[in-house]
This record gives sequence, C-alpha cells and structure tokens, in this order.
Amino acid sequence: MTTSYDCTAAEQRAAGLEHAQRAIRENKCVVFPTDTVYGIAADAFSPLAVTLLLASKGRSRKMPPPVLIPRLNALDGLATDVPAEARRLAEAFWPGGLTLILHAQPSLDWDLGETKGTVALRIPADEIAQDLLTLTGPLAVSSANRTGQAAAQTAADAEAQLAESVEVYLEGGPRPADGADALASTIVDATALPLRVVRQGAISLDRLRGVVPGVLDIDGNAADAPDAPDAPEPAAEPAAESAAAPEPGSA
Repeated sequence: MTTSYDCTAAEQRAAGLEHAQRAIRENKCVVFPTDTVYGIAADAFSPLAVTLLLASKGRSRKMPPPVLIPRLNALDGLATDVPAEARRLAEAFWPGGLTLILHAQPSLDWDLGETKGTVALRIPADEIAQDLLTLTGPLAVSSANRTGQAAAQTAADAEAQLAESVEVYLEGGPRPADGADALASTIVDATALPLRVVRQGAISLDRLRGVVPGVLDIDGNAADAPDAPDAPEPAAEPAAESAAAPEPGSA
C-alpha cells in the first residue's frame, strides 16, 4: 500500500525514512526529494527493483538509471579507472548537480540496464536524500515522473503520475527549494580523456573548466577551439539524473 510522509515534520520524517529503508530492502520503489527535482529510487543491486523502477517510468533498459551515493568514498567501490580529472570534479562539485559517467567495477553484481559497462554516479546536495542514502547505500534513481511528462517538483506531483507503483512518498516541499527553475545535473563522460560534457545542466561549463581546464563541451570542443555551428541538444527530462551509458538519456 502506498504511504506518503510529510518530511517537514520531524516525527513523520523519521517514520518515512524508516519505511523507505524497509521498502528498498523489499525491492520496492520510493520517491524522495533531491537538490534538482524529485527522484524515484530502487536498490541499485537488485535487478528486480531496477526493473520495477524502469517499468514505473515507462522506460526501457536502453535508458538505465544513474546511481546516487551517500559519500565520496563510495566512488572507488562502484567505479574503476577513475581519472584524476574526474576525481577533482567530484571533490569540487559533490554533493551537487554533477553526474560522472565512469567505468563500473566489473566485480559488482548488479544490472542497471544496457550500461555498456559504465555507471553514472552523483551525490545529491539534499538533506533528506542524504539521510535516505546513508540508511540504504547506493540507489538507482531517476526523475519521479512518467517518461515524457513534466518532472515532479513535489512528492504530490510524483504521486499523481506514478501512483501505486511506488511504496513510499517522502514529501519535503518544492524542489528546487529556492523556487529556481529545475535543472538536471550536468553530465560529464569520464570514461576517456579528455573529459566531455554530454548534458548541460546545473554546473556550468565555465565552472567545470575552472577545476579541469581541458573539459570538452557538448560538441567536443576544447576551451580554445572556435565555436561550432549550433546543434540541437539531446532530449532529456529535468531529473534526479540521467542514463548510465555515455549517451545522455532522459533522467
């Protein structure tokens, strides 16, 4: 049975986090706020739970979810061959609106979909999200909406679209909390050098290059390269984040 908790009240927040932790253990989906928009989450290490997450959104395995992690030291447990440049970006912008696509640890027993051996990782800058991740460990997370519909900025918005496919809704008020326009995370492909932006979002290219000057833009241009002709950006929902394969997908 679906249950919603008002996490702006301390007692309900504690109960909601406990219920969400239990739901994740039982291979069910939960909805919670992130620093971008609301996300739908499932146990990253349960193929059944990830399948249910994708089915709830109406997405195929060709658009695998990214993985949210609670702390930086989880990076090396989930990814391998992490470039020093990617590590510098993580140290500069996590928690926050940056998703890094990396080579997944080959020993991990998980199935996020057609990831081509990669995983997209992020630490969200949201207190409720971090509390939940601390309880559950890594979660496969996508924006809490049906594919093609508007991204949810409250748990109530998410419930209107996802209904009883989700066990627990954690309501934390509007996201982003400051009333700003919802922006998906910026996605950087760190599976090869130089690093390359594959989706523009919350962290600007200028800020990325302030840490790693050699980051390529979405068209593959270096900082000192002439501007390329305008090209359409890849379609992507605003999200709690994006596909785990190098091609940017909806989040």
